[in-house]
Amino acid sequence: MTDNNVTEPVLPGPQAEPSVTGPAVTGAPAASATTRRALRVGGATAAAALVGVAIGVGIIEVRYDDPAPAAAPAPSTAAPAPTATATPFGAKSNGNHFGSLLDLMLPVPAEFEPGPDDGPDGNNTELTADQLTAAFDDDLGTLPKEEREKLRQAWKDLHVKAGGVRTYKSQKGDLVIGMKLHQFNQQEVKSANEYTAVFSDTGIFRLGPAVPGHPEAHCYLMPAPPSAPLDRMECSAAEGDLLVVMDAEGLAPLPKDTIVALLAQQLDRLARPGASV
Repeated sequence: MTDNNVTEPVLPGPQAEPSVTGPAVTGAPAASATTRRALRVGGATAAAALVGVAIGVGIIEVRYDDPAPAAAPAPSTAAPAPTATATPFGAKSNGNHFGSLLDLMLPVPAEFEPGPDDGPDGNNTELTADQLTAAFDDDLGTLPKEEREKLRQAWKDLHVKAGGVRTYKSQKGDLVIGMKLHQFNQQEVKSANEYTAVFSDTGIFRLGPAVPGHPEAHCYLMPAPPSAPLDRMECSAAEGDLLVVMDAEGLAPLPKDTIVALLAQQLDRLARPGASV
């Protein structure tokens, strides 16, 4: 796609964002060809981020060599059995996050409940680098060998560390939100997030709301006629080595204030420096 000098990346991507549809938002009319194409472009947010070749910048190597917090020494045989403690998680001063991505992700708020599965990844899942790489390799299967090798090298240079997904459904059943964290090279996280800022300039997407306190966050809405019963909005933001991608779908008009507030809570949870238990 070329529109307003913005070139659509043609990338495979295991993390391309599927439409998250809960029970209350099923039965929508079939999407037009334009809408289906737009959804594919919207899903390119994560694909561009994880492959790192759609942004016109060089790949800067970032190693995850900042050690995680040291584990407590094992108790002696004479000591009583230790009580269970929470695993630390948070952000270091250099922007790298530590701990499980499931701990770093926003817990289900009081006005929500766990949402539907986000494709094969489920609704509350952390994926290791090996799992993400295997899925990525599967998606490269139909490409010419030369292209496969280029993309594999780009993937390797990103130092992909982990991915996480959690979905939320409003208690009314009229809104479903999918939240994903992608953990990799900090410079490419930032570049990927900046890339999504141009989506609303293509003439396909509608400009979404700002996220108070988080100028690095970008939101845009999918194309839809005024009478469409459903609407969808996607947002992205960068926080250190984490790219946050949020997809919201529900009955039109979307409660944008509610969606933006949830994204702000997620970004606040990832703020640096600090740690939580």
